[in-house]
Amino acid sequence: MGLRMEKKFISSATVLLGLVILVSQLQVSVGAVYKVGESAGWTIAGSVDYKKWSAAKTFHVGDIILFQYNSQFHNVMQVSHAEYKSCNASAPIVTHTTGNDSITVTSKGHHFFLCGIPGHCQAGQKVDINVLRVSSSKAPSSSTTPSSSPAVTVVPPSPTPSETTSLLFSTSTFLTGLCLAAAIIFLFV
Repeated sequence: MGLRMEKKFISSATVLLGLVILVSQLQVSVGAVYKVGESAGWTIAGSVDYKKWSAAKTFHVGDIILFQYNSQFHNVMQVSHAEYKSCNASAPIVTHTTGNDSITVTSKGHHFFLCGIPGHCQAGQKVDINVLRVSSSKAPSSSTTPSSSPAVTVVPPSPTPSETTSLLFSTSTFLTGLCLAAAIIFLFV
């Protein structure tokens, strides 16, 4: 009876250890959802200052940038720094036209967006989403150069765009932890 109880305890302890390792390997990051222009959305009406809006935010990799607009009158184009500065929409990196575009930031640096409808960018409908290259405890380097590569992932429109967070799981880390936990369990059981 004592040996059976001891085996059961070791088996339970092994399973618990495996679960602890599994959970410690699971990485969950929470990305914020930022609606460009807040309640006004992506528009030229209402004098939205997108430069001021983005400067008041601290963007991180994994955040979702939500552009909501009337697709009959606006669009969203990701462009290079030079195109952003000159409001040139002739060679965008990516063009979005749904009116409810969720874009997940996948890298640090500058991500430039503008409305490609003639006159809209010149009227201020452009935004620079800057994900700092350094930790938030340090001041950003003055040598930071803008990124002109497409470093965002387009996410299909969400049925509930008012949600404020999105969970992103690291699948490879999860699978590594799962395999490690399974190996430990089978080794000791």
